Amino acid sequence: MRLGVSSYSFHQSSLDLFQVIKKVKEMGFKAVEFAGFPDLPAGETALTFAPRVKEACDEAGLEIVNYTIWADFINGSNGDLQAEIKRVQDEVRVAKVLEASGMRHDSSWGWPADQAATRGFDDALPILIEGCRAVTEFGADLGIKTMVENHGYFCQDSDRIEKLITGVDHPNFGLLLDMGNFLVVDENPAEAVGRLLPYTFHIHAKDFHVKSGNGPNPGRGWFTSRAGNYLRGAILGHGEVPVLQILRTIKNGGY
Repeated sequence: MRLGVSSYSFHQSSLDLFQVIKKVKEMGFKAVEFAGFPDLPAGETALTFAPRVKEACDEAGLEIVNYTIWADFINGSNGDLQAEIKRVQDEVRVAKVLEASGMRHDSSWGWPADQAATRGFDDALPILIEGCRAVTEFGADLGIKTMVENHGYFCQDSDRIEKLITGVDHPNFGLLLDMGNFLVVDENPAEAVGRLLPYTFHIHAKDFHVKSGNGPNPGRGWFTSRAGNYLRGAILGHGEVPVLQILRTIKNGGY
């Protein structure tokens, strides 16, 4: 098991990506995950920019363990599934240049407003399976494992994640498991981790403070779960996620 940090952890700072790399090294981490490349220089694409990022990480002695991007196989690329598949496959090429072992992409953020009242997750599942399978087959040819993450409300519950992964049914496809994100859909994190650990390629450690949605809004910095409870990011181990229990489950499961 290797410990690293995501570039997303610095997204509210004033640091640019290369300063983030230096900071990660200063903090003592040996590995880094990149949450895309925000604020690309003019004329650059992720693919042309990636070699500079890889070089900077090599100089800092940091392993790039994962590359994460936005995707949506229902709404992305103006609703054109094949175009969205191609776009996400192009991002796999970026992960290859970075020499990352894996790439996380979203599956979907849900049906558009004019369909959300009549179509549910099971209606979307065949589309999501097709998109994820096409991307992971492409990734397998390049030696890049691909995965979805439990976030975004729509494809976040453990039963939905399990349906998607078993539906894709490919050894190159799995899960980026975020131990805290199950609270966003009001699910018990320990139970969800136990269920999904066999499909897990990569893990995010995260914690939340939780307040009942039956009380007043706690104010700035809090957001609501799908069922209306209030959540706020917490220092790991200071919130409501049973972090120690989950870490034991992960260790005992052979991750």
